[in-house]
Amino acid sequence: MDSLLNNIKDFIYIVPALLISLTFHELAHGLVAYKLGDPTAKSMGRLTLNPIKHIDPTGLLMLFLFRFGWAKPVVYNPEYFENKKMGTLLVALAGPVANVIIATISMGLLIATNGIWSSFLGMLFQFNVVFAVFNMLPVPPLDGSKVLASILPENLSFFIWKYEKIGYMILLGLAVSGMVSKIIFPIYNYLAVGIINLVQIFL
Repeated sequence: MDSLLNNIKDFIYIVPALLISLTFHELAHGLVAYKLGDPTAKSMGRLTLNPIKHIDPTGLLMLFLFRFGWAKPVVYNPEYFENKKMGTLLVALAGPVANVIIATISMGLLIATNGIWSSFLGMLFQFNVVFAVFNMLPVPPLDGSKVLASILPENLSFFIWKYEKIGYMILLGLAVSGMVSKIIFPIYNYLAVGIINLVQIFL
């Protein structure tokens, strides 16, 4: 019975932490694209805090099964950007940066509140660090692939866009094989410790 109650309690904390993490991640993409002159995300109703607008069913299932997944990617049109490569880079970085900011805030609150809401804030911190690291993997359609495409010459970045559709299968294979955890958790640990140390300096 105690185990069941703990699982229910964890689920109550996990769901809102997860929804906050993916919502702000995708909202950041859309807001930056909009500020750079692209109305696509706004016209599709993606400039919203409503998590339903940002949920990808497959990505959400992957999150619950493997602790790695994705939200519904925000569609943007680089033709609206004054500088296509720079615009693409900024939009791609916006999501992971938003996650790092939320992770930092949640850790600050966790330390400052002396344990109040510690389970929720801990989950929020972990999810956002994982989102930031995972999404920077250079595998389409993750943000890391777009960052890579924005800094590569046209003849090389072309291949990233061309094979973007098979990226989901690559991600699924990495998740099922357990390779994702081996890749991102060392980076996760460095980033998490860095954020904690930064927060402790200021608090």
